[in-house]
Amino acid sequence: MQPQNENNIAAVTHLSALGQYIFPFGNFILPLLLWNFKKDQSEFIDKNGKQVLNFQFSIFLYTILILIIAVPILLFTILSTTTFDAAIENHEWIFRNLDIGNHIYMLTIVILAAILLATLKIVEFVYIIYGTLKASNGEYIKYPMSIRFIR
Repeated sequence: MQPQNENNIAAVTHLSALGQYIFPFGNFILPLLLWNFKKDQSEFIDKNGKQVLNFQFSIFLYTILILIIAVPILLFTILSTTTFDAAIENHEWIFRNLDIGNHIYMLTIVILAAILLATLKIVEFVYIIYGTLKASNGEYIKYPMSIRFIR
């Protein structure tokens, strides 16, 4: 069993992934800094830091993949179902004859992607809190859906 100090540092490393809500890429920067400065101090901190970073990199990768699929489909659907006036009136694009009935399958994919992204963020938040609680109790957590980028 490791000292309480190590449990606390590991817990803060998990919790620091919520830094994404404070500043961009805080979910990478804060855990990386904590892990980098404390990884030699304890194997427990090292393993937890790797888990946090691997989970955050995995979530980022999944988000990018979903967006790579959804954004072009959304743009194609919008651009193929509208006609643009050549001029911009009042600094706003004018859309006429918006007909999405022919592209309902594409819009379904976009809606499913949005639901998937929301679910991914909720799962991420829940597992960050869960990992924090486990680490504070001295238990090791292996995040689901996590690719081992850092071994």
